Amino acid sequence: MFLYEVALLLLFVKHWLCDFVWQSPRMLAEKGVYGKLGGLQHSACHAVGTFAVFSLGGWQFAAVLAAIDFTVHYHIDWLKLRYGEQDSSKSAFWNHLGLDQLAHYFTYVFLVRLFIN
Repeated sequence: MFLYEVALLLLFVKHWLCDFVWQSPRMLAEKGVYGKLGGLQHSACHAVGTFAVFSLGGWQFAAVLAAIDFTVHYHIDWLKLRYGEQDSSKSAFWNHLGLDQLAHYFTYVFLVRLFIN
């Protein structure tokens, strides 16, 4: 069980870094436009971090988990920016942001379960 918890903690730190520290204005601006480079770069940042977390378990499986994270992360972000509230002064914005973050964390639980099993 210890490995499960460490992997989740590492993924949560990776998420904070990619979503809040390393995200560029271009990434933020282009995540809501399907196929734009900024959104793809943002999801690639997440995929690289996910690969790093799982790479000790073998690079092939880490690559599969990174690809899953890339795809799911990209679409969660796109949906939030395409259909979610964009005005941060409205409570719906914060609800949508929280739902977005929750969806990412559920993804990490799923990835860790795949890795452990």
